[in-house]
Parts: sequence; structure tokens; C-alpha cells
Amino acid sequence: MFDWTAAMFTGIIEETGTVKCLEHSSGGACLDLRGQTVLSDLKVGDSIAVNGVCLTATAVSTEGFRTDLSPETLARSTLGGLRVGDLVNLERPLTPTGRLGGHFVQGHVDAVGTITSLDSLADENWWLTVDVPDELLRHFVPKGSVAIDGISLTVASLEGSLLGVAIIPHTYRRTNLVQTSPGAKINLECDVIAKYVERLLEFVDDSPKSSLRIEDLREQGY
Repeated sequence: MFDWTAAMFTGIIEETGTVKCLEHSSGGACLDLRGQTVLSDLKVGDSIAVNGVCLTATAVSTEGFRTDLSPETLARSTLGGLRVGDLVNLERPLTPTGRLGGHFVQGHVDAVGTITSLDSLADENWWLTVDVPDELLRHFVPKGSVAIDGISLTVASLEGSLLGVAIIPHTYRRTNLVQTSPGAKINLECDVIAKYVERLLEFVDDSPKSSLRIEDLREQGY
């Protein structure tokens, strides 16, 4: 079902990097980041997820790496609004033999959402609520998966356009959530399986003679 020639991620953040520099130009932008863990085997040309956006390392040093941001990336994500010192979630691609600890994340951001609340719960847990654009709501179901700034999370509640997720202490401490607050913009990626199913069902709806059945989708792993 999945093309391993393209980068695939799991939504399990390896570390938080720090924005060193963001330079805008007429053709996009250039982003310099400091990191540590992800640098152990990162090479020029490798893919890496930054706040859930699949990017390409164009330069690598002992302290960090550089990547280019296309106009499409700037339009679809929050990366163009980063400031020096901001924390970003970093993850290297999943290997075919690696463990899938989260869910399949492509690094293709679908839209930008807005954090409406981040409430502290008992035992250092947190409850995060995000206002989701209307066009994405059909892709979310309770107990389904969502990538928020590249973090693999489980949909715990859906009320209108508000999506709620529970954040455990480990996730809070190891991601950029420690720096966020209500009103902040975050990158959203829907579960890729939901998007594939929706696309296949469009052909069923548009073609009365289609032989595609729900049973066929199940047999293919959907």
C-alpha cells in the first residue's frame, strides 16, 4: 500500500531542534536549525520532518542542518512564521525494518489549525484542543490518528470544529508543546488511509457501473 521510495515517518519525535536562522527570498526561504540526535547519520539530500513537514537537508554540520522552504511549503504550513529560538519537532524517516511506534505520517501537511486551549490535568498530563479547518473534519474519527506538528496523536474528542487530544507527560516534555500556548498555529496532517479511502469512494459515487465494493477495499487493507 505504501511507497517506500518516498520518505515515511511515524510521528514519534526524536528531539526538538532550535531555529538558528530563517531567511525569506522571492523564491521561498532558507531555514537553519540546530540539532543533535538527528545529526548522527543525517546527510545532504536526506529527508527530515520539521514540525511535521517533510524537508530535504541541503547542508549538514556538527551543530545542525539547513533546508530550503518552497512557496508551497510556506503557504501550507507554519514554517514561514518561525522565529529564532523557536523549538521544532524533528524526526528522521522510518526505515522498512524499523518499528512503527505511531502511525504512517507522510510529512505532507494538509492545513494549519489553531490551538484553542492547552489545559493541565492530573499527574502532569495535558488536554490539547485544536480548531480544525472545516475541509479536514471529514477525515477525523474518534480514536483515529492525527499528526499535530508532526506528533502522532489519537483523536480523543470531536465537537464541531474542535479536535481534542490527550498529551502524556513524555510527549509534552519531548516536543515543542512545552513552548506553545492558545492562539498558536500548528501543522495538521490527516491519516493517509482516510484520504485514500475517500478518493477511492469518489470513483464509486461518480461511476454507477463501478465494480468496486467495500469488500474490495477491505481486502486491500483499507
